[in-house]
Amino acid sequence: MTIMVNPNVNPTFTQVGPYVSGASISALPTTSSNGINGTWSPAINNTTTTTYTFTPAVGQFSTTTNMSISINEPLQYTLSTSNSTVCPGTSVTLSVNIQPPYPVGSIHCNGTPTAVVDVTNPTTGKTWMDRNLGATRVATSRTDDQAYGNLYQWGRGSDGHQCRNSTTTTTLSSADQPGHGNFIVTLNSPNDWRSPQNNNLWQGVNGVNNPCPIGYRVPTETEFNSERLSWSVQNSTGAFSSSLKLPLGGSRNNDGSLNYIGSGGNYWSNTISGSNSRYLSVYLDNYANMFFVERVFGLAIRCVKD
Repeated sequence: MTIMVNPNVNPTFTQVGPYVSGASISALPTTSSNGINGTWSPAINNTTTTTYTFTPAVGQFSTTTNMSISINEPLQYTLSTSNSTVCPGTSVTLSVNIQPPYPVGSIHCNGTPTAVVDVTNPTTGKTWMDRNLGATRVATSRTDDQAYGNLYQWGRGSDGHQCRNSTTTTTLSSADQPGHGNFIVTLNSPNDWRSPQNNNLWQGVNGVNNPCPIGYRVPTETEFNSERLSWSVQNSTGAFSSSLKLPLGGSRNNDGSLNYIGSGGNYWSNTISGSNSRYLSVYLDNYANMFFVERVFGLAIRCVKD
């Protein structure tokens, strides 16, 4: 007796997407292009990039296959023209400035993504965003509250916790994304919002929770230190007089309270230091230097171009 064993067929499908977040996505075909019937799971999600699995029906002699559908944030753009008033029949040239998108699912505290405008330090050659994440404008003074921006716990994405009035919780997260927008507080060592700790959340543009727009990232300690050393004076006057115009937006303590608003500016780097992380601190006319602090604290972010 000869028993024939045929190899399983791999179902093939035409790639779908990418889509803009919130767009209508049609149901995936239940029959592959090579005639295999089956079902897809999980249900279609039009708000985040998801990998779907096709399971062949019983008796189809076929393997499962996967398809990832990418979901992107809508592009932000502004229109401008050099002529505010024109005569009838005169042509006008509009300039379109397309903003890099933020990571899918980013929550913007004032409802509008932070504008992405570049500024370059001629001494270091580094290009940065000209304002803090969450700021509505470039600082006009050291104590310009519209330039303070948001306060992030080290390693977290823009899930809403960074808003200065976000509620607090004492429940630590065991995942890289807590699944809520509460500011996680703790007074216990190692004073981190995540347990166990994860040192690899903000490294590079592909960092797990990189909160910066596409093509930007949280700076390293070395990059921040180079900026600091290029200032005319090592204090908040030098910080504001620099290309970055860093304001004194304060920080958020491990109990959720705000501190040093108008007197200190504290900015995260992506560099770790044991169970802590490194940050740039500027304080009135006293100093500007790099220090380390527990990751549960909320500090500002100034994104650097990769």
